Amino acid sequence: MEGISGSKQDKALAEMVRALGNTSFPETLSHFVSKLVRFDNLIVIVYHKNHNPEELYRESDNPLVYQRMQSHYLNAAYLLDPFYHVVRSGIQTGIHSIFDLAPDQFKHTSYFSEYYHDTTLIDEFALFARLGHETTLTACFGRDKTRGIPYSKAELQSLKSFEHVLSALCSQHWRDYQPQEGKNVVLPPVTDRLRAVLVNQHGISLSARQAEVALYILQGHSSLSISLNLGISKETVKVFRKQLYAKCNISSQAELFSLLMPVFSML
Repeated sequence: MEGISGSKQDKALAEMVRALGNTSFPETLSHFVSKLVRFDNLIVIVYHKNHNPEELYRESDNPLVYQRMQSHYLNAAYLLDPFYHVVRSGIQTGIHSIFDLAPDQFKHTSYFSEYYHDTTLIDEFALFARLGHETTLTACFGRDKTRGIPYSKAELQSLKSFEHVLSALCSQHWRDYQPQEGKNVVLPPVTDRLRAVLVNQHGISLSARQAEVALYILQGHSSLSISLNLGISKETVKVFRKQLYAKCNISSQAELFSLLMPVFSML
């Protein structure tokens, strides 16, 4: 049985190579991965430094999964996505599970409960491919309530044995990709844009550090995790959090989420 399976994988991989440069490539990628693990949906997204991401391909039997992709995720919610943040931190190749990359409190965030959970996704891994110095592609394979079970460690390990060749093939196929018109304009860092919009829309003036802490909180980082990322003490993080909540006239992460999600869409 292993020989038959291996033969099917080899054939599917050959189909990917033949499809390079053709519109059928995403389907051959999907077909190959399906020989390794079963998944319910796939979306290919390109992330650019300081710009909204772009969707290149999707497939799903459940319409709920990507129902809010254009209106919410690509417009603003991506700013809280673990995949987006590891791209910003330098990951450009390989296969990675979202829950291995996510901050320590990710499942307790308003983003998870009010957006991610509504997609019906229960697990997701992404294949990362480098398209340029500041451009990274992710092919995200999800399991939703259709299947109802997360990926096993054995399944993810079988995928990782092909991660380098898959990343290379995706980089080759989309090597000529160019952002949509207007996407190549260099924008200020997201914290600077967040501070500017908060002042203009709400009269709230945050320091650069307070804006950083706000983003870390919404991503799901605990005070300890924030302190490690920013190189400051846990007690200092708590001071910044207290100052942030006071300036925004709020008292919880949920209120911070409600305040900032509409603001994100203006960045």
